Order: sequence, then C-alpha cells, then structure tokens
Amino acid sequence: MHLRLSDIPSKEVMPGYHGKLVHSENMTWVFWDVKARATVPEHSHKHEQIMHVVEGTFEFTLDGETKTYHAGDIVIIGSYIKHSGKALTPCKLMDVFSPAREEYQ
Repeated sequence: MHLRLSDIPSKEVMPGYHGKLVHSENMTWVFWDVKARATVPEHSHKHEQIMHVVEGTFEFTLDGETKTYHAGDIVIIGSYIKHSGKALTPCKLMDVFSPAREEYQ
C-alpha cells in the first residue's frame, strides 16, 4: 500500500487536535496539527505509544511527572500509564500506537 500524507483527510479527534490517521493491522500512526492551548485530559489505554514533537512546545504529564517538550523530543508511553498534555503553542506531533487504535478507524 502507498499513501500520500497530503491526500489523507484530517479529522478532529478531540477539540483542537486534527489528525491524519494511518492504520496497519497492528499499528496506528497519527500526524497531529494541534491548536495552542488545546488539551488532552489524563487517560490511559492498552496501547503502547511513542510521541514525537515535530514543531512547537508541548507540556506533557506522564505518570504524574510534568515536563515541557520541544521540536525533536520523543516520549515513550507504556501500556496503561496515565498521561495528559497541553499545547503551549501551535504544535505538530506524531504518535505511533501499538496495537492499532480501533476507535480511530
């Protein structure tokens, strides 16, 4: 299969989080455009997750510890670990989830 990122429609998954979603049998890859001040409330899920900050400044709380991340930073989130986030500026993020996020399909 071959896809072109510019051809994938963007979907607002939560307020201020517009994602282009790519799914395989075992993974979901999301390219996010995030509005400044948009938040993700604390949550956890069975999926392992890797987050990459492509552009902007993103405040992220992982298992009770809050840090500020910038372009080039990567965060690895294990299964069922509580996390939340807030875009301090407009951001571009990439998330990879395994297994695939069924609710995003």
